[in-house]
Amino acid sequence: MAEPVYRRVVIKLSGEYLAGEKSFGIDQPTIDRIAGDLIAARQLGGEIAVVVGGGNIFRGVEVSAQGVSRPTGDTMGMLATVMNCLALEAAIERKGTPARTLSAQVMPQICELFTRGAAHKYLAEGRIVLLGGGTGNPFFTTDTTAVLRAAEIGAEAVLKATNVDGVYSADPKKDPSAKRFDRLTHSQAIEGGYKVMDATAFALARETSLPIIVFSIAEPGSISAILRGTGHGTIVAG
Repeated sequence: MAEPVYRRVVIKLSGEYLAGEKSFGIDQPTIDRIAGDLIAARQLGGEIAVVVGGGNIFRGVEVSAQGVSRPTGDTMGMLATVMNCLALEAAIERKGTPARTLSAQVMPQICELFTRGAAHKYLAEGRIVLLGGGTGNPFFTTDTTAVLRAAEIGAEAVLKATNVDGVYSADPKKDPSAKRFDRLTHSQAIEGGYKVMDATAFALARETSLPIIVFSIAEPGSISAILRGTGHGTIVAG
């Protein structure tokens, strides 16, 4: 079996994708399929950490627009990410692979607090590590969380799983003439204002020299393909 191109990665999954065809909540067949893809990627020999968004349950920015303070709304959104991590942890363990949820929020009755030491320990043991609770602070997205955690744990890349196969100059679902990029620098991604990740995430990745690979999660096996270097995506690096 070929060695993975990246030995340790942080995969960023959108919460909305976990809802499947539904507008809210968790679609069990979808989360089971993603769990299977994560396990297959782990079996290549890499170390897998996952940051999950919470938009399928709660979006802090949206509720803030309705009168709730932004810090409160963002905190509620961070709790939603922990719920998604617990659901994904359960799906992974049902398939016979150990997983562990670590949260930026202190909630000892529910899951363990994120520390670099704990993440290193569980990754070395072969567990898939689910990273919930965002950064633990309001005003930061889970995209930024993914890059931050990757830098903290010494990951070699951030894999941004989306519903499109890379970075485009515009939304390809709305603009058929949108140009797809095979490769961009972090600075080009920021200057282009491409919405696939927020500017703070790209800037932190540039500062920490972390490549970001943007790819479609819709195709089963796509995570493993990216790790093998055969996947179809946009590389943001340099």
